Amino acid sequence: MSGRPRLPTVDAMTGMDAHDADLKKDLDATLRTRRELGEEYESALVDSFLEKVDQRIDSAVDRRVRRQLAEQQMTAARDSRSPTPTDSFGERFGFGIVSLVLAIPLSAIGGGVAHLPGMLVAWAGIVGVNVVQAARINPALFGRRPRTGRGDAWED
Repeated sequence: MSGRPRLPTVDAMTGMDAHDADLKKDLDATLRTRRELGEEYESALVDSFLEKVDQRIDSAVDRRVRRQLAEQQMTAARDSRSPTPTDSFGERFGFGIVSLVLAIPLSAIGGGVAHLPGMLVAWAGIVGVNVVQAARINPALFGRRPRTGRGDAWED
């Protein structure tokens, strides 16, 4: 080759990501085409190659943005699905009604079988069930607070 400067090969160029083989092939093809066609087509070849690079960059940015949006949506969905307090009036009212309705036959059975001690045991059970329900609905009532990690576990 005569006195014209020799263009560098793709392998000699630095800054090229070795994992992007397609882009490397495109650059190599552009350089070979430039050698064959001459300098008059250089700007068109460079523009074509830069358009391919822009498309690659745009697709990579799109993938990253979609991934980050998906991660943010998942985080938001997890946060919105955090355990909601079950301290609703309907639940408390319904549980109280059921306790009173069941207290009548339990008192009658306990009082009929074991008289006063039987009735006291029946009412102790009813009160115990209601205390457990109240502690589950309102942990602060008994000086306990739920752990931040799990909704079922308690710490003193």
